[in-house]
Amino acid sequence: MTRFTVNNQPVEYKLDPQTPLLWALRDASNLTGTKYGCGTGDCGACTVDIDGAAVRSCQVTIAAVEGTFVTTIEGLAQENNHPVQQALIAENIVQCGYCIPGVVMAAAALLRKNRNPSDEDIAGAITNLCRCGIYPRLSEAISRAARVARGEEEIVLDRAQPAAAATEDSALGNE
Repeated sequence: MTRFTVNNQPVEYKLDPQTPLLWALRDASNLTGTKYGCGTGDCGACTVDIDGAAVRSCQVTIAAVEGTFVTTIEGLAQENNHPVQQALIAENIVQCGYCIPGVVMAAAALLRKNRNPSDEDIAGAITNLCRCGIYPRLSEAISRAARVARGEEEIVLDRAQPAAAATEDSALGNE
């Protein structure tokens, strides 16, 4: 049995210790916000936070994360109001939404380490692939999230807008 903490809840998996973390999260814990994209660690759709670092969950076994703290998109913010989520919604970044949970997790890990990232810092930390091509606007959205996290800006979302609701679902990992 493998034990670690997922979204502040202790878990014990009775799975083969070589099971990729991605499949334990999705299949055994029903945390489907973490997406399967490529299975090779290249796309980043499966990015989660492990002890403060953005990690591709398809590339790490549950045995390797024993005793750690894992945060998925579902556990990032109690009210789904993390600055990165808010900024991506406010900037209307989300298109199909499939890559967004991984992007959010990578950006959140970056902002935890670097409260004022440059465009180069963002490009170096956010290596996730997006088939829709959100890249031109992504850097500004993450910079805006950094300003929000530093308390320099506030984002007020209009949750009554139907298009905003669909975008919000993707940014929160609810699709």
